[in-house]
This record gives sequence, C-alpha cells and structure tokens, in this order.
Amino acid sequence: MVLSFAAVVVVVLSTTRGARSFAPSEKQPTKKPRVSTAPRRLRSVKGMYISDGITECIGNTPLCRLKRIGSGNAEILLKLESMEPCNSVKDRIGLSMIAEAEQRGTIKPGVTTLVEPTSGNTGIALAMVAASKGYDLILTMPETMSMERRVMLRAFGAELILTPGKKGMSGAVRKAEQIVEVLGADKAFLLQQFNNPDNPKIHREQTGPEIWKQCDGRIDILLGGVGTGGTLTGCAQCLKPLNPKLKVVAVEPAESPVLSGGAAGPHKIQGIGAGFIPGNADTTLFDEVVPIDSFDAIDMAREMATQEGILCGISSGAAVLAATKVADRPENKGKRIVTIIPSFGERYLSTTLFSDVWDECQRMKVDKI
Repeated sequence: MVLSFAAVVVVVLSTTRGARSFAPSEKQPTKKPRVSTAPRRLRSVKGMYISDGITECIGNTPLCRLKRIGSGNAEILLKLESMEPCNSVKDRIGLSMIAEAEQRGTIKPGVTTLVEPTSGNTGIALAMVAASKGYDLILTMPETMSMERRVMLRAFGAELILTPGKKGMSGAVRKAEQIVEVLGADKAFLLQQFNNPDNPKIHREQTGPEIWKQCDGRIDILLGGVGTGGTLTGCAQCLKPLNPKLKVVAVEPAESPVLSGGAAGPHKIQGIGAGFIPGNADTTLFDEVVPIDSFDAIDMAREMATQEGILCGISSGAAVLAATKVADRPENKGKRIVTIIPSFGERYLSTTLFSDVWDECQRMKVDKI
C-alpha cells in the first residue's frame, strides 16, 4: 500500500505526540502517592459516593414541594424520610442509638443483646443496623401493628415478641423491661427510644441542618407527628435558634390527644400517639398541637398516592392534612411549611390504609390472550 506524503506526515506527528504523552516528564519530579485519612466514603462521580456499608446511606433525604394537594395559600415542602434505606425516619435514630452506645463502651457486638419496644419503624431500623454490626436484637411490639412490620423484622433476623394491642406502646415498653430484667443488665441493653437523648441528638445535628440548608434558611413553620418526639424536638432545637420566629406544630391522633391534655385512647395512626408524653418530646418547643382523626389521615394518605404520586404511611397522611389546615389560615399566606414524611406506604399494604385495594387485587381475574 502506498501512502501519500500528507498521510505519512500525519502518521509521524501522531506517533511522536503519543510517544511524548507516555514518556516520563523530565521537568516534573515524581510525586509521592497521597494517602487519604478518611476513606469511609469513596467519591465515584461528582456529588456521588460509594458508601462503606448500609449505615452510611442514612440521611440526606430530599425535600419535595406539594404540587396538587392544598389551596396554595402557603408553600408546603415534604421532607421525604420515606426514602431512607429502610424507608423511615427511624433509620436515623436506629444508627444513632447503637453507634453512640458503642462509642461510650456500653455495648459490644457478640456480647450485648439489644432490646427495644417498637411500633415497627424503629424496630426495623434497629434490625437493619444490628444485622450490619453483628448484634442480637429482641423487639417487643403491639399485635395491632401491620404484618409487613412483623415480616421485615424477622427477615433481618430479629427476635419479635408481640404484646396485647389494647395495652398499646406502654405494654410493649413493660415487656421489654421484663426481658432485660431476666437477661441481666450485663448481657442486655434497653435502647429506650422514648427517653434516649441520642434520639433527638441525631435530628439536632443532622436532620435539622439538612432542612435549613435545603431551604436556604427560609422556613416559617416546621410540622410533624409525635411518636417518640425525637424528630420534632431535635429539629426544633436546631432550627429555632437559627430562626426565632419559627413556629413548630406537633400532630397527634384526635382519638388519643395526650399532648393536648386529653386522655389516651386507641387509634389507627401507627407510629404516633403512644398514649403518653415521651421524655424525648420537649413540649415547650411546640407552639401548637393539631389533632387529626385517624380516618381523615387514612384518606389523605390515599390521596397523596393518587394525586401526588407519593406513597406514604398513615402518620404521613396525618401530617400532610395538618399542614394543609395550617396553610389555609390567612396569617400564613405566602409562608413556607416543612412537613416530615416519616415512612413509606408499602409498609401499610395489609392495613386499613390499603385494605380495599388489597381485596380488589385478590379478586382480579386473569384475562384471556
């Protein structure tokens, strides 16, 4: 094959440039390799990381604007804690309570059995963290909680003990205390989400700052349901000093208005309304308490799925409904309300929330092709 003069020149120049690119530079001295002192999160693409284990995936959840539900009198933003690794805000405290106890030397994998009463979501978070760290875990839970919760807890390898539904979370707490008494304080550790200061601490140090940063410092009202009280308390502890005019609104079941001074009672809003005021709920930070009826909360959670494309739990429905009520007030026109969405709706498929859809799907017939 005969090459033209121009082609030969191109080949020679390309070869020369390629050789230069691979040849060692005489002007630049060889650099020593730099050793990272913090390899826990490895950067892969700009803004994205390879996490060193599932617990490093916890936090930094998105903030989403409510688009179709509500009058539009005020802006409602949703903090989607339903997008945590185990789909609930409790992932944060599950990690915090175990990690902080480890750092204090109180517990040790393979030695300490962790014990905790739960309505489900905290238990699932603890089961995830316990499995990743090598702890045995015993959970007590009211029998009224969803079947999805039971299955998930067992799937993570946790031991689950059901307590009478009519005794609510108080019964689950007492059973957990009995288990620790039997096992002994040297072998078992009760995490105590309702009173453990590591619960609000993680929200004060992480969730609250996330919200402030995402809102660029513009937030007028913070609203959320009260289960342990840790989320709302911790976030308020962070945000109120940054914005002294911030209003904090707590949400509770209308059938169990304990925060409002009423009597405890049965309700269908799983995850909030424990029937007592938890030690982690600093009610002095709450400017208002909004009671929401269980069935109204269920209706709103269903509407969130069909109108916003957001599949959430019953307590999320209660929070969104409360947010729309607060947003409609004339004095709140143009203000920004941040609402905590604590859990994902798939955890409630077998409950009253989606029982009609469940039954409909079971009755479906196969179409001929």
